[in-house]
Order: sequence, then structure tokens, then C-alpha cells
Amino acid sequence: MEEIRAEAERPVRLFCQDESRLGLMPITRRRITLSGVKPIQQQRPAYQSYYLYGAVEPKTGDRFFLERESLDSDGFQDFLDGFSRWFPQSLNVLVLDNGRFHKAKSLSIPDNVRLVFLPPYSPELNPVERLWQDLKDHLGFHLHQTLSALKQRVQEKLQSYTDEAVASLTGYEYLLDAAGA
Repeated sequence: MEEIRAEAERPVRLFCQDESRLGLMPITRRRITLSGVKPIQQQRPAYQSYYLYGAVEPKTGDRFFLERESLDSDGFQDFLDGFSRWFPQSLNVLVLDNGRFHKAKSLSIPDNVRLVFLPPYSPELNPVERLWQDLKDHLGFHLHQTLSALKQRVQEKLQSYTDEAVASLTGYEYLLDAAGA
């Protein structure tokens, strides 16, 4: 972060980025029942899904999301371009995992974006994972008839998050220290 700040001619902001797959297959969670009683979960196999790309600033809860049908370098490029336009006044550091599409040679990284990769196989270090978990907890046990109905419900939930709630979910102390250093 210090090196990035030294080269920056504008404010530097720290974001964490990840993707999540959402689909019509019901999300199951644990339920508490009486002893010997099994919970009932409706099932309707449906294999349609889409991906939600997201970036969150743990310090403020500011965020950017993009829906895509696939998880690939083209989708990540669209995400980077949209993210860059959404936060044009700052130099934006994106902390992300080591997905192959994050390192594709065909990517064109915008001038106001810097990528910082987490160690391999360490999703617990990415606070966006907690946001995805909270979102999926909200969607758990619901059957959506269509993908558009699911997308609508996801959008409603994403819009219902306040900046404070997102910052509370994603505000890992080590990231806040790095952002404030």
C-alpha cells in the first residue's frame, strides 16, 4: 500500500473483490427442530445460474456489483471497466484471489485500478466472502421459479444493505489498518 500511495497522484482506496454463483438450486442451511424431527426442505432441481461479481471497500462499506452469465476473463474485464468508471476519482486497489481469469493475459487493467492478490487457497482472508454468506443466508430455503425472480430478490437484498452494515460485515482489522496506514 505504501508503494502504491507513493506513486498515486489521487486518493487511494482499498477494495476487496470476489465472485459468487447464484442459481435456482435451493440454498440449504441448518435448522433447529425437535429431537427426532427432520426439517422439510422443498427441492426442485433447476440448473440455471449466474455470477455476481462484487467489490467492497471495508472501511466505508462502499461497493460495486455486476451480474454476468459466466465466470471468465471477459466477465472480469467488464467488471474492471465498470468498477473503474464507478470510482473514477481515486486510485483503487483491488484485493482478490488467484482465479485464472484474474490473471489472463488478455486483460486490460484500467489506469485507476491496481490488483493485489491474496495467497492461494485462502478465502478466509477475503471479507467479501462474509457478504456472500449473508446474502445466501437471506436466500436460503426459498425456491425461485425463474432466474429473473432470483435476480430481482438478490438486487433487493443488495440495495437493502446500508454502508454501515457492509462495513461491519467486511471490516477485517488487518485491512482497515492497511487502508489507514
